[in-house]
Order: sequence, then C-alpha cells, then structure tokens
Amino acid sequence: QVQLVESGGGLVQAGGSLRLSCAASGFIFIFNTMGWYRQAPGKQRELVAAITGGGSTNYADSVKGRFTISRDNRKNTVYLQMNSLKPEDTAVYYCNTNLRDLPRWGQGTQVTVSS
Repeated sequence: QVQLVESGGGLVQAGGSLRLSCAASGFIFIFNTMGWYRQAPGKQRELVAAITGGGSTNYADSVKGRFTISRDNRKNTVYLQMNSLKPEDTAVYYCNTNLRDLPRWGQGTQVTVSS
C-alpha cells in the first residue's frame, strides 16, 4: 500500500523557516521522482519543487533561492527546507509521486506565514 505522510508544517512569522518531511512507503523510493506541491485557498495546486532519484532538482520561480528540496533514499524520506518565508507561501503543502502514470498524494500539511 502506497503511503506518503507529511509532517513539519505550522505557523511561522515572515522571514522564518520550516522544514517539511514526507515519509514514503509501499514503492521503490529510489526509482521515483518526488515532488512538493502547494495549494492556497481559492488557487490551483502548484508545483513547488521536485527531485529525481538521482538528486536532480527543479523549483518554481517563486521559491528559487529560498527553498531546498532533498531526499534520503535510505530513510525513504523527502524534505523541503523553507527559508525566508513570506505570507504568500501560506498554503497546504502536499508530497507527491507518480506510480504507473497516476499521481499519488499525501494528506497535506498546513503552512501559515504571518506578516
């Protein structure tokens, strides 16, 4: 059974930092590209960052230089280090992977940045 379990969200002031974690199970983690998406109220879900099994990364322009995605293939875990947070980063953050061309999602973790 595929599971993606996010943790690490919370309330932080603008300029602060948070680290999100996503523990994965039920598939061969090292073979899969992992992504972090976010969805703010009234907006579409958007890609924040992604990392391949080999460690190649890509980021949304809005988070470049502030967020860092990483993974530990021994722990089947992907991370999102978020620095210099802004109120516009407020959203539910979701962990994602694709299996057999179908997207799989975690339950999401709320990140709220106060001004």
